[in-house]
Amino acid sequence: MLTEERQQRIIQLVQQNNIVKLHELTKLLQASESTIRRDLQDLEDQGLLKRIHGGAQKNSRLLQEADMQQKTTVHTLEKQAVARLASQQIAPEDVLYLDAGSSTLALIDFLPTDQNIQVVTNSVQHAARLIDRGIQTIILGGKIKLSTQATLGYTAIEQLSHYRFTKVFLGTNGIDLAAGITTPDPEEASLKHQAIAHGEIAYILADSSKFGQVTFTHFANLADVTIITSPLELENLSEYQSKTTILEASL
Repeated sequence: MLTEERQQRIIQLVQQNNIVKLHELTKLLQASESTIRRDLQDLEDQGLLKRIHGGAQKNSRLLQEADMQQKTTVHTLEKQAVARLASQQIAPEDVLYLDAGSSTLALIDFLPTDQNIQVVTNSVQHAARLIDRGIQTIILGGKIKLSTQATLGYTAIEQLSHYRFTKVFLGTNGIDLAAGITTPDPEEASLKHQAIAHGEIAYILADSSKFGQVTFTHFANLADVTIITSPLELENLSEYQSKTTILEASL
């Protein structure tokens, strides 16, 4: 098992069980105690868990997530600028995937209505807005997460597996050189990961405040996506640009 795969499995086990023991991890992952200790140290250094005597536990800060009402009231100008630039990537006849979130919600108002595009989404709120704009829409079924109005779980993932997209637009809670693209909810991460796999190109829509942030669950490497963001003032911007394509929107 590769290091990244093993560490993702450790994160999943911590999420499911709150606390995991070192001896359990060595048995489940068929790795030595020294290897698991290094993994736990790496994950703690990234802020993805907290080491305790004989194992590890959740880092509760990484699981915190604002609801949609809160998300839509912050960084609004930046999100609109990002959405405008994202809409310029769309071509006639495109089949798009938009996941739940305030940045992708902002994109809907900029989508063309005269180019025969079709949109698949896992957001109840997004689907309603798309219908209001007269855009052909498919909504994934599944369990509804009340705070974000997203459909999640097995049903959503199974339905998504049948679709292919010309472009995928996703939100995120964190963009980090070491941790990659992250979100607090493992179920949302699974859906995002699959959407990226089924798209010709994937865009992350994120205002500049998301850079340098890490939340609980990794769903993409920087190299897997193109990031559309608001103007950046990062000392290490060149390091990000060496790993991914970044499009900066003008305010």
